[in-house]
Order: sequence, then structure tokens, then C-alpha cells
Amino acid sequence: MMMNTRKTNQRRTTSPCVRNCCLDEQDICIGCFRSVEEICAWSAMSTEQQLAVIELARARKKQH
Repeated sequence: MMMNTRKTNQRRTTSPCVRNCCLDEQDICIGCFRSVEEICAWSAMSTEQQLAVIELARARKKQH
């Protein structure tokens, strides 16, 4: 049996989850400041998409 040992150049970004999950009235987590849609889609996102979400979350946190 042959195993696929091909390495990818894309490394995964660590989730910004801080294990303080609670959604506000706009469905934004008050722990990591991601939207519920962003949280649900995280594992299917590319690294570039994940980094963009992290930037959006940082901006939301500053506005909070």
C-alpha cells in the first residue's frame, strides 16, 4: 500500500479561538470576535482567508 507523502506549501493558521464562546446580538463571538459564519467555515478556509478573518476580528475587537 502506498501512502501519499506529498507535502503542501500551505500551512494552517492557528484558530484565534480563546474558549470564551458567546455570541452577541450580531452573532459575533465576544471571545475571538469572529462571526458565527467565520467560525463555522474556519477549517475549510485557505490560509489567506483565515488571515483575512483574523484581521477582521482584530478590527472588531478594537471597535468593541
